[in-house]
Amino acid sequence: MKPSDAITRENIMTTQTFAITGLTCEHCVGAVTSELSVLAGVRDVQIDLVAGGISTLRVTADQELNDDEVAVALDEAGDYKLTAL
Repeated sequence: MKPSDAITRENIMTTQTFAITGLTCEHCVGAVTSELSVLAGVRDVQIDLVAGGISTLRVTADQELNDDEVAVALDEAGDYKLTAL
């Protein structure tokens, strides 16, 4: 194995899935995406919108985010909340 092939803590990313409520349109998706994208280590944010229902949020980051970090970002974006599936 070449040194460049070594897996290090720096190049391991994690993808987490969260259920969120309160999203009704693409504007909501944009607001949530913007708030989460500025968190340290976040590389990608994907949202499967279910208008008025439970939407699925996937966050890829350098390290796992805790529910509180995500909840604060959702609150900053608008009236969006984490929920159980």
